[in-house]
Amino acid sequence: MLQKWLWLPPLASEHGIRVDELNLWVHLLMLVLFVGWSAYFLVVLYRFRASRNPVASYSGAKGRASNLVEGGVVVAEAVLLLGFSIPVWVERVEAFPDVREATDVRIVGEQFAWNAHYPGPDRVFGRTDPGLVDLQTNPLGLDRTDERAKDDVVLVGELVLPARTPAIVRVSSKDVIHSFALPEMRVKQDAVPGMSIPVHFVPTHTTEEMRRILGNDQFRYEIACAQLCGLGHYRMRGFLTVLAPEEFDSWMAQKQQELAAAAGEDSFWQ
Repeated sequence: MLQKWLWLPPLASEHGIRVDELNLWVHLLMLVLFVGWSAYFLVVLYRFRASRNPVASYSGAKGRASNLVEGGVVVAEAVLLLGFSIPVWVERVEAFPDVREATDVRIVGEQFAWNAHYPGPDRVFGRTDPGLVDLQTNPLGLDRTDERAKDDVVLVGELVLPARTPAIVRVSSKDVIHSFALPEMRVKQDAVPGMSIPVHFVPTHTTEEMRRILGNDQFRYEIACAQLCGLGHYRMRGFLTVLAPEEFDSWMAQKQQELAAAAGEDSFWQ
């Protein structure tokens, strides 16, 4: 219902309903203020017209009614802040899931693509070196000679996560400020050079489940850049694929096999 009222994209995360509810209450307050101040403006135009008030008055509005209106606005905004915004902020910023029970992944923005870096089965991110960066073969400069990097998985323009499992996404940038946005997950976080900023969420619907819900076999979760970042900003997007947990495990195992095969080929030619 909220999605229809606010023209929002379909919801696919556990925390998203809280964000949508807050969005609804903010819009309702803005609607009340818009109607109220518009009516007040029309009354003032008539009540204080020049023909009736040839001399300007600088004392301002006085009386109990104006105080009550101002007090009501303050109370409404305090309720939004203390009753809705701060609890949601604390939940999203402070209450992180245990990293041992979550899918841990780095997302690195660059002009104009998103790179995903998984630590692999050892759950430790391997070393990266800017000197090793190659836009075609090694966009993150991952040092494969590092023992901890040998099982790391790097994707370009794609992110894969398991459904109904906490995900911790560490957002950063290689060049300018970008903004990592997953509309269906109600997630948005600036990607700032020199900083790694974690966000967390729990996907509730796999890509296939959402396709059935929407009746759209072509649906894909899109990763958008919500910050103007250069001439190619319009084409900076990627895609999120949400799999069932067992499918995600199979996908990761397949990636490990591909890494092992690639490492074997390299050692053969050496």
